[in-house]
Amino acid sequence: MSLAVTLSRAQEGVAAPQVMVEVHLSGGLPSTSIVGLPEAAVREARDRVRVAIQSAAFEYPNRKVTVNLAPAELPKDGGRFDLAIALGILAAGHQVPREKLDDCEFLGELALSGQLRPVSGVLPALLRARARGRRVVVPRANAEEAALIPEVDVRVADSLTDVCSWLRGAHELPPPTATLTLTGDAASPDLIDVRGQLQARRALEIAAVGGHHLLLVGPPGTGKSMLAERLPGILPPMSESEALETCAVMSVAGHPVDPAHWRRRPFRAPHHTASAVALVGGGSQPRPGEISLAHNGVLFLDEFPEFSRHVLEVLREPMESGQILISRAARQLNFPAQFQLVAAMNPCPCGYAGETRQRCRCTPDQVQRYRARISGPLLDRIDLSVEVPTVPLADLTSPRSGQDEDSATVRKRVVRARQHALARAGRPNAEISTRELERDCALGPSERRWFDGALERLGLSARAYHRTLRVARTIADLDNGAAALDRQHLAEALQYRRLSLLSD
Repeated sequence: MSLAVTLSRAQEGVAAPQVMVEVHLSGGLPSTSIVGLPEAAVREARDRVRVAIQSAAFEYPNRKVTVNLAPAELPKDGGRFDLAIALGILAAGHQVPREKLDDCEFLGELALSGQLRPVSGVLPALLRARARGRRVVVPRANAEEAALIPEVDVRVADSLTDVCSWLRGAHELPPPTATLTLTGDAASPDLIDVRGQLQARRALEIAAVGGHHLLLVGPPGTGKSMLAERLPGILPPMSESEALETCAVMSVAGHPVDPAHWRRRPFRAPHHTASAVALVGGGSQPRPGEISLAHNGVLFLDEFPEFSRHVLEVLREPMESGQILISRAARQLNFPAQFQLVAAMNPCPCGYAGETRQRCRCTPDQVQRYRARISGPLLDRIDLSVEVPTVPLADLTSPRSGQDEDSATVRKRVVRARQHALARAGRPNAEISTRELERDCALGPSERRWFDGALERLGLSARAYHRTLRVARTIADLDNGAAALDRQHLAEALQYRRLSLLSD
């Protein structure tokens, strides 16, 4: 029977569903047809595969070739099925052993010379193959990415000829090799470069412990961007599962994965002209956006009010759910988006509202319109708001004080406080549920009355109430893991919640 089956993986978001490549040779006029909902790049594989097989000194069947990509309802795109299709054709024509294809998956695009070219989304495919206990063959250009999962039997090849020789038993294909680091990047910007700004540094530390969103408001040149860039350096190291999730998103997006820094938390800083699709993902062939590329890391939006209001509003649901569901007429794709938002803005269009050494040139109407570009529902989802004032020149030129700590020192406190939260709730404070929050805060009667009165005066929403309690719980964790909240913890959390510059 002239029928052969090979296995491959499609790319659907960060998932990698299995695809069975069925090849049948029959009599009739020589032709090649590919069925199974192929996109244009997959349909064109018939020409790439034919020339690649001939370049590898094999005979292309002079018969009717039918290639079925199952399941038929799953859209297939890209050149990732080229290698599996070529091997299926050769196996159906008895040019390579058919039994060698069992329990082995193949990924790779073929050049006309028969060389293998890299494909995107290799890491999600390897994760699914690991669950099935299968061997995987990938192009050598994907070797560094494949080396991130040592539990999978992965082989790398340079060409179709190498793979066929391996199937015939002529030689072995080597496994991928790469130098993996177990920690984050030590060359990240250090917090010791920031002079002064004690309140902003304190807010940055609280955000790192609890996973809270942060808004920095201040005149130009006060260090808002410097502070945001140093947040990844004080966050706890990523676990292996978190790092693999982040690398999987990068792989799907077609970005190279660096094994030397694979556990470095991502820091994404899109320009304020970015579109909504660039920020949350989408397109005709949906791809992850900036919020997904910042998964388990930091999304920094500088010049916050300069972003289109429509663009900012699409952040509201992902900030709550930690994921983004992209719906199209034919399918829905779910991308992870568990990011920390750090936003920076000036207090007014000219940047100097409230400054004593620089005169603000904006009218009250201009200031109001500028601040109104950020909607109330979006501000309600930001846990911490802190002013970043101008640092006096004398503080910049004076010797460093003991309060100018480096990232390593702050990170030790962050890790210790995060461990308190994880031991108590099993997750960062920004993710704990309302029921867990009421239990973990353990407010006494007097603290409860005082806190409720403060909330009434500020007119905070129910969401703001719970987010303020989460911040207070984080402050207590920094305070040597205090079991119950006192009035000092609540007062500091409310101070960060006032949004004083935006509520004038």
